Amino acid sequence: MKLVAAVSATALVCPLLVGSVASQSPDSTTLVLLGTGTPAPTPERMGPAAAVVVGKRVFLFDAGIGVERRLAGAHLPVTGVTAAFITHLHSDHVLGLPDLIFSSWVYGRSKPFGLYGPPGLRDMVDHLYAAFSEDIRIRTTGLEHQSPGGYRVMVHEIHPGVVYDSGGVRVRAFQVHHGAWRYAYGYRIDTPDRSIVISGDTRPSEELIRQATGVDILVHEVQLPAAVSPSGRTDVDWPRYVSEYHTTAAQLGELASRANPHLLVFTHNGRGSIAAVADSIITAVGRSFHGRVVMGRDLDRF
Repeated sequence: MKLVAAVSATALVCPLLVGSVASQSPDSTTLVLLGTGTPAPTPERMGPAAAVVVGKRVFLFDAGIGVERRLAGAHLPVTGVTAAFITHLHSDHVLGLPDLIFSSWVYGRSKPFGLYGPPGLRDMVDHLYAAFSEDIRIRTTGLEHQSPGGYRVMVHEIHPGVVYDSGGVRVRAFQVHHGAWRYAYGYRIDTPDRSIVISGDTRPSEELIRQATGVDILVHEVQLPAAVSPSGRTDVDWPRYVSEYHTTAAQLGELASRANPHLLVFTHNGRGSIAAVADSIITAVGRSFHGRVVMGRDLDRF
């Protein structure tokens, strides 16, 4: 398969844009990248979040900062998703969680949706309820007349295995290796017409390769090797951090050459300009993987 040399800013905007989600058939699947950023506060990229849309059902993976605005920008419901899945509890992957919970309630949600993620998620959500208790009181007893309890979600603390299976959509969590995190997951999503793996934050692993082998789309994080962290801090052992917590572009190429997805979408990288990063990563990945590869950007649809 020919390597997609998506190196210009124009080429990277919507490399495989598909039709409107609202018009797709009940079983057809669209992957929408809502946020492709890192902890860096870059205005063009929101925090990590992706939506797998099957018909009119929306399955959210991670809830980085700006998630509700990106749902709106993608013309997806801001009144709650079908279910949401968290890869791990690093702040950049969950900073949008209060936005997802409370903004969807403010704009009409009155029933809980399922929220799936690692142990510790229930405590996090309970603390959010406590932190926003005055907001909840004012909105329910004041002039807004929000539905009492409508803000709540159903938290499921999960372990590896099938965590969701309904209406032809099956979601499997699998353990990934992300430094000191005891619980960090990737997800494989199988729908009536597509298979997608979302890596979460991870260094390479045999389990990830096994789950991603032959899938239609592999969405994978990637980092470029460097001596200094993207923030410029010199007190961080960045090379060691990357080796224990993340996947380099060369490693991603090797991983993808073994898994052989039909499409590789790399994301969650924040060093340098978008075009320069794309050039460097695609070149490094392409030394081992010769399939289709693109750099994911916010609001890309596949």
